[in-house]
Amino acid sequence: MANISYKHFTLGIEEEYMVIDPESRELKSHEQKIVHEGQKVIKDKVKAEMHQAVVEVGTDICQNIDEAFVDVATLRKTISGIAEEIGLWVGAAGTHPFSHWESQLITDHARYSEIVNELQEAARSNLIFGLHVHVGMDNREMAIHIANSARYFLPHIYALSTNSPFWEGRLTGYKSFRTKVFDKFPRTGIPDYFESIEAYDNYIKLLVKTNCIDNAKKIWWDLRVHPFFNTVEFRICDVPLTVQETITIAALFQGICAKIYKLRSQNLNFIMYPRILINENKWRAGRYGIDGSMIDFGKEMEVNTRVLIYELLDFIDDVATPLGIRHAIGHVHKMLETGTGADRQLAVYEKTNSLPDVVDYIHTQFLHGI
Repeated sequence: MANISYKHFTLGIEEEYMVIDPESRELKSHEQKIVHEGQKVIKDKVKAEMHQAVVEVGTDICQNIDEAFVDVATLRKTISGIAEEIGLWVGAAGTHPFSHWESQLITDHARYSEIVNELQEAARSNLIFGLHVHVGMDNREMAIHIANSARYFLPHIYALSTNSPFWEGRLTGYKSFRTKVFDKFPRTGIPDYFESIEAYDNYIKLLVKTNCIDNAKKIWWDLRVHPFFNTVEFRICDVPLTVQETITIAALFQGICAKIYKLRSQNLNFIMYPRILINENKWRAGRYGIDGSMIDFGKEMEVNTRVLIYELLDFIDDVATPLGIRHAIGHVHKMLETGTGADRQLAVYEKTNSLPDVVDYIHTQFLHGI
């Protein structure tokens, strides 16, 4: 069989950070100072988000996972440094442990006013922090094929990323409550299967034509074929505490795309499962993280989530070396050992019974390993 090239599976990573007042440990508006200062150094790689206590960053298009590591590490260092200069902290977790959304300011921008006007409290309360990973595609036909198949693995990686056990000062009982908050938005969650890129484009055209949306970016699924770039964008994960966790998750997504591509090149397909089944696993992942079980639909039985994650590593093993991600996905073992961000936040809380201490921990992890 001819050698398969994986060069086009480039990476782009977006992270959303929380801005924290070091005194109260509450979320705090940075009045866009971090964005303005940041743009002097890293240009358009930093931007404002709907809530003023959120800063969003995005990498360049990275050719491989090592470039992505350097880029994300640099972004974290830069933003952290700028924040400290103006007396603020930054952290990365899916939700802030105790801040209330009602007291948070909304960024003054036409796009956000429009979203708040339409979605009302669902938008105002959407004070959450996610990780988006873009994987470059050869063409949009291949992108929709990969997106269809990759849906199955979303809960597995979401379980590894869980990092939002608290909401408004309450222990939610979920490892990831961020998704519960986001579910109030329309057009979220696991997407349906599309039989072709035309079917997907027609769906978007219909929504635009009927004034459901004014552009395709208002589709907020857990994964989408990007409306403007040749990428598949994975949007299901909580933003992880550390850069290493972010990179490991990005490498897993890249590996899944490359493996499905490889199967397709050999005229093989990964089984397509309906959204209603994948949703069962997503729910379990959000509730239990890596400590629960998920359904193996092939065997029609419950399987320990950690076992399924090891099976995923086996599944992508043959593309790990050509992609250059072996060291990055190797970190999964450490994550399974030390627990997800949620597990570590909960451990701090169990020890100290103090949510401000949890915020301190989130802050100290932000530059960990850089």
